[in-house]
Amino acid sequence: MNSLQTLKYVFFSMTCLAAIAVIAVLMSEKIDNTKGTEHLSIFTDEVTTCYEDQPIRDDKGNISGNTNIPIIYFVTPTYPRREQIPELTRLGQTLMHVKDLHWIVADDNRECNPSLVKLLRKFGIPLTVMASPMAKRFWSDEKMKIPRGVANRRAALAWIRNNVKSGVLYFGDDDNTFDLELFDQIRYTKKVSMLPVGLIGDFGVSSPVVKKGKVIGFFDSWSADREFPIDMAGFAVSVEFLNKSPEATMPYKVGYEEDMFLKSLGLHVEDIEPVAENCTKILVWHTQTIQKPVANLRLKYEQSGTSLDKLLNELYTYGIASRNYEKGVKTYYTSGRIRTGV
Repeated sequence: MNSLQTLKYVFFSMTCLAAIAVIAVLMSEKIDNTKGTEHLSIFTDEVTTCYEDQPIRDDKGNISGNTNIPIIYFVTPTYPRREQIPELTRLGQTLMHVKDLHWIVADDNRECNPSLVKLLRKFGIPLTVMASPMAKRFWSDEKMKIPRGVANRRAALAWIRNNVKSGVLYFGDDDNTFDLELFDQIRYTKKVSMLPVGLIGDFGVSSPVVKKGKVIGFFDSWSADREFPIDMAGFAVSVEFLNKSPEATMPYKVGYEEDMFLKSLGLHVEDIEPVAENCTKILVWHTQTIQKPVANLRLKYEQSGTSLDKLLNELYTYGIASRNYEKGVKTYYTSGRIRTGV
């Protein structure tokens, strides 16, 4: 190879390396620009509809009901655990007393749970059930860093946008306690209504502060740098107002879900409608059941020939207990002073 050919080869190689470097820089800038917005994406969530009542629809395909009474779309995120079924039983028996309500239950599960659907259907409430698992990239060994419930709420928001043109959206967790008066208070929300939530943080309550009928601030023990420091159960949103912001969504950012969602709606403090007697009454409580691990039952026999066989199968189905024949909690039943292994 002569010197001219060598020079050409070196020049070509340097040009290729420079091009590769430019592409790498552009790609890294693109990645950096998306890091801050990943939690706002509305297109990547996995959702499966497990059950849906067939509601009455108008000539445009939208859900219709009594035109004089807005329907409340009560969104409940839930996840498999020992307490799931009793929590939802209690909540369902509250919602049974509320007219013109559609219950949207989104389960943090990759597959539909037939036992869950069966339970929810028995309450006779207009119902939609979805499996909406949280994406693996948000999993964490640290409980406080898990954006629990976000994928579920985002799935419900997508369902509402695809099916509903009017009504009121409310997020109600499966472990909260609700006064029936709450539903009368939020039903006629024009944009966003707000109210106090009891048993929150060090103050014992999270609430807007109202003066002369207007919200002037917020009373919350963890304000951070949030514009709207309020609990998820402390606000309701008009579906018409929601649909004016098609990009509005729930962020995957722990502690900022409420604030960033409300800001994505374009909400201003002066738009807020204080309810619950100008935020002086608590109509929802952030109660939380003490959680325990699933009971691992060590059984002696596959069948005991008693009522326990069917009862324990129900526990397994509901995820309250699991069976094992080698290790776990030794099981027995008593008859007088006699213990009989199960």
